[in-house]
Amino acid sequence: MEKRRLGKSGFEVSPMGIGCWAIGGQFFFDGKVDGYGTTDDQESIRAVQTALDLGINFIDTADCYGIGHSEELLGIAIEGRRPDVILATKFGHVGNAETKTLQGVCYDPAYIERALEASLKRLRTDYIDLYQFHIGDVHIAEADIVFETLDKLVQSGKIRSYGWSTNALAPARYIASRAGCTAIQHDYNILHDSDDMLHLCEKEDLASINRSPLAMGFLSGKFNRDTQISKNDVRGAGHVWTENIFKDGRPIEEVLFKLDAVREILTSEGRTLTQGALAWIWGKSPVAIPIPGFKNVAQVEQNIRAISFGPLNEAQMKEIDALLGR
Repeated sequence: MEKRRLGKSGFEVSPMGIGCWAIGGQFFFDGKVDGYGTTDDQESIRAVQTALDLGINFIDTADCYGIGHSEELLGIAIEGRRPDVILATKFGHVGNAETKTLQGVCYDPAYIERALEASLKRLRTDYIDLYQFHIGDVHIAEADIVFETLDKLVQSGKIRSYGWSTNALAPARYIASRAGCTAIQHDYNILHDSDDMLHLCEKEDLASINRSPLAMGFLSGKFNRDTQISKNDVRGAGHVWTENIFKDGRPIEEVLFKLDAVREILTSEGRTLTQGALAWIWGKSPVAIPIPGFKNVAQVEQNIRAISFGPLNEAQMKEIDALLGR
């Protein structure tokens, strides 16, 4: 399996990672469900271990996914295999583990250190390879103390590098030159091609970690005009930030048309839609590392099989741009 470099860190990682939001199970944000429905913890652990067995070595999670539960499951899944894993997690959201509710944000130095210690305990490790600031809309003037704290944590050996999970260019530019910064995590998929962020990562020798590479599962092709998603699923819960794909629990008409337009290209050469969506990302840049989510072994296996097909070719990439009016 050809590896990709995780920015300035020099870590070699698989061309895709696994994103562990969904395996955290149900939790709540703003009075709404922020998870992907019911999960099976044993199946989640098997899925992570299957990914490792098949050559995936990059795992991304956050302390707020399931209010710590995702990290706990990963701690079990990677026990005895920690040296083989490049492990990323995030901080900044404050949650109540008893009520499974997110209750605000915090990022003062003392809190960051407490959050890190809690993540280390849940993950059953004594270091994090990539520690990411999870609050994407913080003004850069307020972020100085965050990254000064992270620099100290790098020096202590408790983290090996850091990044920012943000869709905004200004924060990314702000921390790009810091020696400890190695990655920007941002939304990126065939429907949301934030090329400006990708180009910044290329210029600054940062990894572009692509969250939602399958557009919250929409690019699996399992949703249609008759779909009605339950409010017990984040995609149907009514969050404003899901409305570029799902509104009132239904996929919006515009994205259904877009998927129909590119379906034939994405499924070329025997790929599934999800495999084609990942191939599109690999065709964009060598610094792009998608982290598709999963809830079971079968989804992990299908996503990883995309690697054997490789990226879409230049002609296919140009045709997609033309079909989508870009």
